[in-house]
Amino acid sequence: MSQRVSPLLGSQPQDNPDLLSPNLRPRHQELIPTPCGPIKPWSELSCLLKLYFCFTIASLLALLGLTLTSIYKQRMGTKATDEDNFTVSLIQLVGILFCIYYISRGVLQENRQELVAFVLSVLVVMIRSVVNFSVQGSKGKQELLVRFVCIMCLGVVHVFCTLLLIQRPNMMAFRVGGALESLQEQYFLLNLCFSMVTFDLQAQLCLCILITTSDSAMSAHNSIILCVGVVWACFTAAVGAVAVLKEAKVLVWVFMVQNLPQVAFFVYLMYTVVEKWFHDSSYTLEAAAVTGALISLAIKVVLFWALIRLVHSFGQGLRERMFAPSK
Repeated sequence: MSQRVSPLLGSQPQDNPDLLSPNLRPRHQELIPTPCGPIKPWSELSCLLKLYFCFTIASLLALLGLTLTSIYKQRMGTKATDEDNFTVSLIQLVGILFCIYYISRGVLQENRQELVAFVLSVLVVMIRSVVNFSVQGSKGKQELLVRFVCIMCLGVVHVFCTLLLIQRPNMMAFRVGGALESLQEQYFLLNLCFSMVTFDLQAQLCLCILITTSDSAMSAHNSIILCVGVVWACFTAAVGAVAVLKEAKVLVWVFMVQNLPQVAFFVYLMYTVVEKWFHDSSYTLEAAAVTGALISLAIKVVLFWALIRLVHSFGQGLRERMFAPSK
C-alpha cells in the first residue's frame, strides 16, 4: 500500500517517527557553522551587499593606516598636545578595529545588534575626530586634515548605508530558530548578550587608554593595576562569550562575579582621576575618563539584564540548532 503524502511537506512520508516536524527541524543547513554561530555563505549575499561590505572593509583598513601613521608622528612629538592627540588616536585605533569586527558579523550573520554597535562606534569615532580637530592649532589641523576628512565623509556613508541594512527584514532568527517564537527570542537575546560582551570590552580598553595616557607621571603601582585591569577585562570577555555560546550556567555566574572587581576598579580609577582635577589646567581627558566609566557601567547593566533572561532558556535546543553540521 502506498503511503499518503502531504502536499505541504513534499514527498516525505508522515508515518516515520524518526522524521522531525518542519517546525522542529533546524533551518540553517545551508549556513556555515562557526565558533560564533552560523553565518551566511558569501554566494548568498546580494551584489549590492557584497559591494558595500568590500567598500566598508577597504575604507576601514585605509583609516586604520592613516591612524597608525598619525600615532607614529604623535609619538615622536614632545609637546603636550601631541600626547593628547596620541590618546585620541589610540582610542580611534581601537574603535576602527572593533568596527571591522562589528560589520563582519553584522553582515554575514544578519545581526542587527552588531550593526547597531557598528553605527554607534562609527558615530563615536566621528565625534572624537570633530572634537580633536576643533581644538587643534593651524599646524595641528594641517597634520590631521586628511584623516579628519576621510573619517567624516566615510562615516556619513557608513551610518546611512548601515541604517538601511538595519531596516531590512531579518530572516536569520527564523532560519536558526525555526517557526518557534521562543527560540527566535532566545536567539535575539543570545546575540544581544554576545554583542554587549564585545561592546563592554571595547569600552574598558578605551577607558584604560584614557587613564594610562592622561597621567604621564603614573606610579609603578598604578601602572601594574592598569595592566592587570586590561588582562582581566580580556579574560572576563572571553569567559562571557564562551558562557553565552556554550549555554554554560556555571560560566555565566562566574562571568557576573568577574565583573565585580571591574566595578571596584572603575571606582578606584575615578577616585584617582577626580583627585587630580584641581591640580591640572586641563580637564578634557579626565572628563572623558569619567564619561567612559559611566558608559561602561550602563553597558554592564544592560548585559546583566539580558543574561538573566537568557540563562532561564538554556537547554531548549538553540545551541544544537546553531552548531548543527550542514547536511
